[in-house]
Amino acid sequence: MAASKKAVLGPLVGAVDQGTSSTRFLVFNSKTAELLSHHQVEIKQEFPREGWVEQDPKEILHSVYECIEKTCEKLGQLNIDISNIKAIGVSNQRETTVVWDKITGEPLYNAVAAPVSPGPSVPVAVVPSGSSVPAPGTSSVWLDLRTQSTVESLSKRIPGNNNFVKSKTGLPLSTYFSAVKLRWLLDNVRKVQKAVEEKRALFGTIDSWLIWSLTGGVNGGVHCTDVTNASRTMLFNIHSLEWDKQLCEFFGIPMEILPNVRSSSEIYGLMKAGALEGVPISGCLGDQSAALVGQMCFQIGQAKNTYGTGCFLLCNTGHKCVFSDHGLLTTVAYKLGRDKPVYYALEGSVAIAGAVIRWLRDNLGIIKTSEEIEKLAKEVGTSYGCYFVPAFSGLYAPYWEPSARGIICGLTQFTNKCHIAFAALEAVCFQTREILDAMNRDCGIPLSHLQVDGGMTSNKILMQLQADILYIPVVKPSMPETTALGAAMAAGAAEGVGVWSLEPEDLSAVTMERFEPQINAEESEIRYSTWKKAVMKSMGWVTTQSPESGKNVFVYYCHIFLVC
Repeated sequence: MAASKKAVLGPLVGAVDQGTSSTRFLVFNSKTAELLSHHQVEIKQEFPREGWVEQDPKEILHSVYECIEKTCEKLGQLNIDISNIKAIGVSNQRETTVVWDKITGEPLYNAVAAPVSPGPSVPVAVVPSGSSVPAPGTSSVWLDLRTQSTVESLSKRIPGNNNFVKSKTGLPLSTYFSAVKLRWLLDNVRKVQKAVEEKRALFGTIDSWLIWSLTGGVNGGVHCTDVTNASRTMLFNIHSLEWDKQLCEFFGIPMEILPNVRSSSEIYGLMKAGALEGVPISGCLGDQSAALVGQMCFQIGQAKNTYGTGCFLLCNTGHKCVFSDHGLLTTVAYKLGRDKPVYYALEGSVAIAGAVIRWLRDNLGIIKTSEEIEKLAKEVGTSYGCYFVPAFSGLYAPYWEPSARGIICGLTQFTNKCHIAFAALEAVCFQTREILDAMNRDCGIPLSHLQVDGGMTSNKILMQLQADILYIPVVKPSMPETTALGAAMAAGAAEGVGVWSLEPEDLSAVTMERFEPQINAEESEIRYSTWKKAVMKSMGWVTTQSPESGKNVFVYYCHIFLVC
């Protein structure tokens, strides 16, 4: 960036993007949404026992400080004055659970991590006891299973009717969400029990831990969360937008350890240390909600899909909670100001997206890098009638069929690895269509287009296939950092900051790449119906109880999900 550009820069906004495998700090121009600089630090995932996944809260906090310092150094090298940074937003992995001591500021236990995609939609990877990395071939698809017995016990004593938890929270009773992790900590960690007894304990998701620490910690740190993160705890009533006394009693959670719930866009406190000391922290959104905001999905019926190991689909349902009959979650999308209305979303997950590409690389060896799959698929431009159903651990929403296993069918003597690669990309698109069809049935708002982000969207073949299979346009922003952008927008728009307007006429025009369907509607439907035929063929492979990794866990999750 030339020094002369310094004069035309508007106010800047920073965003902490804290994920499961890395932390980043990014700085945007609030007038143009241009990304000016960023820094990223990898963080560890610990596997102290088989089926346990943890992270060090202090390592996460230190990574945030490091990213902020390094980004500020890079801005200095670009001749950009960091005093132009007027606000900071936080976006975070949502359900990871932290309990800490408000007197010492020390975590009372490692953060109990969240899996890649919600509840029953998570394939299970078992890792060796004491391992610090996932088992080979499992990549980052993992799930902390320590709370299985906690959920089983709770499910037996749900008061009144089986809809008790879901009707208040929009969520199934599952190990995925924070309440059962917190219950496990209270039952099994003496340091946590003692701190609660002595009124020293504070609970929060990663956003709460970071905001408390960054705003002073033991010296006046602000203990808060926003409505989007609160809505993923199973303790929050998404109708009243308050912690629910009945839910807290059901889970046995003392309400005094919970953070204050705030909107997603307001000043929570000021940075108390580091290069940005004195800058307000004024935006907070769970990562998927942040991506929805960053994609500017502010209208009812707008939806975004984030393509990673799995896919996260969120559809804005407006001021109305829409409850799903097809295995989707109801969640808070955002509340962009104390006096602004709350918006809700339906959320669905494709369990196997990028994971199927890694399976072709690591298990079959037909590609050496994930990027090669686009080249293979491009060589043939068709699956030649080959269909791939990656039901590695059963079929999830909308089928809930644990007996299914992955299949590749429609093979002929002409089928080669290029056709299989093409079919793998189609599988991601067909699964996305099934989730979007479920959303349409639940909320009755057919999509006019799908907005996309995430690492896999760099694959142009995949994006074109998605448009063809959905038979609606797929729209991809040229600036891929939509999660961080959403947190920055919320922070910059906060009352008392006011450097980022969220009025439709003021929003920066983001350059979009648009993929229009290139096949006719009839062909799209034929391919989709053939996929469904392949799905039916995948069912019934596991017909007896067996020791296969994940089967019993899947059955358990399906039972819990459908009961709740």
